[in-house]
Amino acid sequence: MDHSADASGLLEDSDIGSQKERVVTEEEWLQKWEMGNIGFHKEQGHPLLQKYLDVLLNGRSGLRIFFPLCGKAVEMKWLADMGHNVVGVEVSEQALKEFFSEHSLPYYEEPVPEISGGKMFQSTSGNISLYCCSIYDLSSSIVGKFDGVWDRGALVAVNPCDRQRYASLMINLMEKNSSYLLVTVSYDPNKHKGPPFYVPESEIKSLFDLYDAMTVWVDEGRAVDVVYLDFSKAFDTVSHNILIGKIGKCGLG
Repeated sequence: MDHSADASGLLEDSDIGSQKERVVTEEEWLQKWEMGNIGFHKEQGHPLLQKYLDVLLNGRSGLRIFFPLCGKAVEMKWLADMGHNVVGVEVSEQALKEFFSEHSLPYYEEPVPEISGGKMFQSTSGNISLYCCSIYDLSSSIVGKFDGVWDRGALVAVNPCDRQRYASLMINLMEKNSSYLLVTVSYDPNKHKGPPFYVPESEIKSLFDLYDAMTVWVDEGRAVDVVYLDFSKAFDTVSHNILIGKIGKCGLG
């Protein structure tokens, strides 16, 4: 089932312009946290999760919910307080420690034997587990599978050359009856180098094999929900630099 918000005709051109070869290194992301250049972080939480929370939860309780490239998203605390188990992954140890500190949550730290240099920060209550490592180091054998995924800024932050790898990992981490909330942006990729990167709707469908895979998943008892956001009209009327800054403040890229 697809859920659309502000849809106004996504760019169908499969060409993603100069972004195709763009690579943002792990060091660059770490530097963003060190310099406080984290306009993508929403101190009050993401309004789209509030809007589509029922889609994610689907009337269920005690879910395992995954936050890819989680940063210090306050939504993790929201969902944990609702009785769900939250698992996140983030390369910045600073971001994870700030999450626990800013919410006054006691936690402990332990190595992840399966991941060289990997660490896991877990609340003493046990319902929030955050992994400090590359997302590609994770597997279902390490973190298990999930009933829900909140992807509010991960796919659009992943380097274009890594999208297939990312999508394959997400699919492998999803349980039956999973809900996957995905937020993307649509704009002219020739006018902004990203991130957030432009991911065409056609590519999203290809990455997640939505049409073919959903048929199989329905047969298996799975349900997948995707939220698309289209800002293309806004990009036609507002300076790209200004709008990218505003989108960053909305928690994207």
